[in-house]
Amino acid sequence: MSRGPAATRVFAAALAALIVPLPAMVRATPAEDVVAAPGTLGDAAFYRLVSCAAPPGSDCARPAVRWRTESPIRVALRRIDPVFVGRQRPRADAALTRAIGELNGAGARFRLSRVAANDRAEIVLYFLDAAPDGTIAGTGIDWVDGAEIDDIATLIAVDPERTRIRAAAIVATPALETRAYEAAVLTALTRAMGLATAIDAPAYDGLSVLAHGVHEATRLGPQDIVALRRHYAPEAP
Repeated sequence: MSRGPAATRVFAAALAALIVPLPAMVRATPAEDVVAAPGTLGDAAFYRLVSCAAPPGSDCARPAVRWRTESPIRVALRRIDPVFVGRQRPRADAALTRAIGELNGAGARFRLSRVAANDRAEIVLYFLDAAPDGTIAGTGIDWVDGAEIDDIATLIAVDPERTRIRAAAIVATPALETRAYEAAVLTALTRAMGLATAIDAPAYDGLSVLAHGVHEATRLGPQDIVALRRHYAPEAP
């Protein structure tokens, strides 16, 4: 993958998203990782919050980013370290397969394709023996290694204009509870599609995969699906 610079990092309590520009050698504009809402939002306001960090009734805090390709976006589970034992290993593998199926079933204008661990891929997933509240190491990807992490993190590399996603990486640590794998991987992969901001509102707990600080939703919520379809709507002729 392309080399990238160090970047300003803004993190949610449990699930982080970092957007890094490639190959421009400048610091990334900080993305608002979590935005609060007073309660349930309309579809348009929800979409703007999760796609461009717009607080309800306010302007976007950052540009919206998305994949721009007609080809399938390849996803690989690169590595599971030996610290993950027993049912953790097959469950991690199954969580990724399930998340890909859930996103492909959303009816949005993209297609994710699972590939083998060592195959070329645009989105890569690692289960690493890393300490929570530490930094990522050992992926060999410059814009990933050195990033801070709690239990799971999503990192997104974009072009210099910061509108097109070029690559994404998801990294999980042993701090992520096994029972949360399905929900956490679905959330991380949804964020890797460009819906990178979590919504802080109790009304969305268990309802949206983008709810802040919880790993409960194992299916896309109705507004998650609407947001994905808006984000990847057919382009006007």
